[in-house]
Amino acid sequence: MDINKYIESGILELYVLGETNEEETRELEFLSLNYPEIKEEVQKIEESLELLAFKNSIDPHPSLKPLIIATLDYIERLEGGEALSFPPIINKNSKLSDFQEWTDRDDMIVPEEFEEIHVKIISATPQMTCAIVWINNMAPDEVHHDEHEKFLILEGTCTIVVGTKEYKLIPGDVFEIPLYEDHKVLVTSEIPCKVILQRVAA
Repeated sequence: MDINKYIESGILELYVLGETNEEETRELEFLSLNYPEIKEEVQKIEESLELLAFKNSIDPHPSLKPLIIATLDYIERLEGGEALSFPPIINKNSKLSDFQEWTDRDDMIVPEEFEEIHVKIISATPQMTCAIVWINNMAPDEVHHDEHEKFLILEGTCTIVVGTKEYKLIPGDVFEIPLYEDHKVLVTSEIPCKVILQRVAA
């Protein structure tokens, strides 16, 4: 058997990718036991693909993990008998007292230690998601194409950067992120910035 020709045939790459059929797989595994150069080449291909995967990997957005945890918590609360909530949509006249029903709840609290973001969902419908959010230092860049993001600052202070413009916010301030605009939140207070966050379908 011409081992070099077999190695150069492309069958090893297909095997590593899981694209060989049952007969090809059995043959290659048998040959690997008898020809060290085939086994060695398979290992090289696996290592190369692993390096390529790491090089091209994309880190998930930092808000993804806390949002998943918050969603699971919200589902568990609903399954436990919590009634659906219908908070008002944030507008320029919104006040902290508009959301007191939820901010005063014993279970709508932040743990003593959390990473960058902690979320407690108040309500979630196809039209709007409303949550209490605590931001430790910052919420990194993001862009919204199909939903309006609205903030009502409850505690702490922050600067929202939209494009090249900065908006300094204090408790009681309301801010809406324009569609298609890159933005981020920078906390400027010693305590986490606590906000009512709404994402309303555009």
